[in-house]
Amino acid sequence: MKSLNSFISGIVSEFKQVTWPSKKETIRLVIVVIAFSLLMSFFLGFADLGFRQLVQKFII
Repeated sequence: MKSLNSFISGIVSEFKQVTWPSKKETIRLVIVVIAFSLLMSFFLGFADLGFRQLVQKFII
């Protein structure tokens, strides 16, 4: 039981040292992640379409 209390107090002290981002920075970073995800999905979708057409052309 003592080790559990020590573990929990260690977690609490670590969380007090964390520097959390501001709301403005969080929103900006979320927008960057969403934009990058959309860009990569379009890129991978077009690459898949191109590879599928190449395979169909040479295999079939």
